[in-house]
Amino acid sequence: MAESIEDISRLELVSTIGFNGHVEGGLAIHPDRQHLIYPLGSTIVIRDLNSSEQSFLTGHTNNVSCIAISKSGKYIASGQVTHMGFKASVIVWDWEKRSIYCQLVLHKVKVEDLAFSPNDKFLVTLGGLDDGSVVVWNLETKDAVCGSPAAVQSAGTTYSVKYANCRDDLFVTGGDGTLRVWELDLANRKIRPIECNMGQLKRIVKCIEVDEKDQFFYCGTTSGDILKINMKTKLLSNFGPAKGKFSRGLADMKILKTGDILVGSGDGTVALVKGTGEKYNKLKSCKVEGSVTSIALRGEGHQIFAGTDKSQIYKLNFTDFEPDLQSTSHYNTVNDVAFAEGCSELFATCSKNDIRIWHTPTSRELLRITVPNMECSAVEFMKNGTSILSAWDDGKIRCFTPETGKQKFVINNAHNLGVTAIATTSDCEKIVSGGGEGQVRVWNVAGTFMGAMKEHKSSIAAIKIQKNNAVCVTASSDGTCIIWDLVRYTRKQMVMANTLFKCVCYHPKEFQIITAGSDRKMAYWETYDGSQIREVDGSLSGDINGMDVSPDGKTVVTGGNDKLVKVWGYDDAEVRFVGVGHSEITKLKICPNERYIVTANYDGSILVWRYPCDL
Repeated sequence: MAESIEDISRLELVSTIGFNGHVEGGLAIHPDRQHLIYPLGSTIVIRDLNSSEQSFLTGHTNNVSCIAISKSGKYIASGQVTHMGFKASVIVWDWEKRSIYCQLVLHKVKVEDLAFSPNDKFLVTLGGLDDGSVVVWNLETKDAVCGSPAAVQSAGTTYSVKYANCRDDLFVTGGDGTLRVWELDLANRKIRPIECNMGQLKRIVKCIEVDEKDQFFYCGTTSGDILKINMKTKLLSNFGPAKGKFSRGLADMKILKTGDILVGSGDGTVALVKGTGEKYNKLKSCKVEGSVTSIALRGEGHQIFAGTDKSQIYKLNFTDFEPDLQSTSHYNTVNDVAFAEGCSELFATCSKNDIRIWHTPTSRELLRITVPNMECSAVEFMKNGTSILSAWDDGKIRCFTPETGKQKFVINNAHNLGVTAIATTSDCEKIVSGGGEGQVRVWNVAGTFMGAMKEHKSSIAAIKIQKNNAVCVTASSDGTCIIWDLVRYTRKQMVMANTLFKCVCYHPKEFQIITAGSDRKMAYWETYDGSQIREVDGSLSGDINGMDVSPDGKTVVTGGNDKLVKVWGYDDAEVRFVGVGHSEITKLKICPNERYIVTANYDGSILVWRYPCDL
């Protein structure tokens, strides 16, 4: 691990599954009308709307928090979050080259929002709660022109910034108790704010849109109403709707050429509102699942894309206003990934409420098995492919058919603190489960209890069974890994370390196990006597949450809280390839024919990488 990440070959990202619906205004359509752009972890995904092919922009070191596209389409800008005390960078991307144009670093902890001037001369960036400043950047010189506190000290966080449509020296910011129009004085390198007078009205502004002629600007608020402000006088023109406000606030909105306003609200409503005249009237509306956090227009509103906090993207046609689901994924932590035996075309993932089956080459969802209000901790295919076994936090083991998702059987009260890990024998006759209380239990496929092993003191994180079905190894957060005899239900060997073990794998020849966990170390152990052979630093920062050994035993793949996918040589423990662009990794798997590596995230997204062939 002495080598710098920059010196190591990169893994190729093949496709992504998921959409980060928590980035407000995170969906955008490029002016060429052919590409949908959105952030996913620390990667920006560019999806071709005609072919559904994906390309990626990688360069951020942490999750992307905001995104903007210049009016000409020449540039994309994205800001990120980072850790307390560190600077959060803004990256401006060259659209044609799909590469970094420049990197701008001034804000602390988080970049809240950003906007391009109409002629691509300037970029204005807004810092988050810990920063509180607004900065104007010259895109030609790549330098900061000037900056200022975004609001007076008595005001709260500023959430949104929007440039005027006709002037490069005029923009608007809004937030908690603050609404300002700014003018840029380039000669004196200053920006001067003018407070908008809203009288007694108190609102938290979450999004801003400026009309085509810069006469008025509109603000969406957490109260669910729309404010209309005169750009010239800075006075409140009107606000509404007076009745039927949008429940749970407005996160994003767009102005059409007609002057009408398209809004997305927290209760899942996408509505077209008449913006001219004294009153706001809803012309059309529909409901989608989850809170609408971003809206994008293709053309002049002929097609509307809406993103929700349930990680779903909907497409609506302007004529019928019927939502058509375009993209869906998990919206909570993905707890496990599993491939069917000898089959690389299909894999399963599990999270809160559901298990999903995916087609690996196309990243298409084939089946969803839903168990409402329960969390699935682990999922495993039976070796003969006839069943999907799953472990749940209500203490039950559930078995489903892979073709229809129909439930075959349930083992009730399998563990009293929830089932946390599961594995099956290769002869498909036994199920081994681990629980939150630390017990390891063995069942037959009919659900009959066969035996228990009670030495772990804390929850079981992983179970792996040898090919002869007579021995298994379990990793626990109590700092021990135990190798068990599955015939006599007794301990054979135990390894201990000062860590919370999170993953354990057998070498394909089964003479060694390899472990990883919260101490950021990868350790090799002899299965014969439990002695440690080697220990290496698997991560420089953060726990290792996922690990898998390739079927040929030549490589190990790890991932964790450092957001990096690392492919190691098994024998020399040297990093050969690194995958960059993730958020924190929870689980990963190498597919059986060694074509893909599938990695899962805390935010519910799944990334598919090409397994490097030159190893």
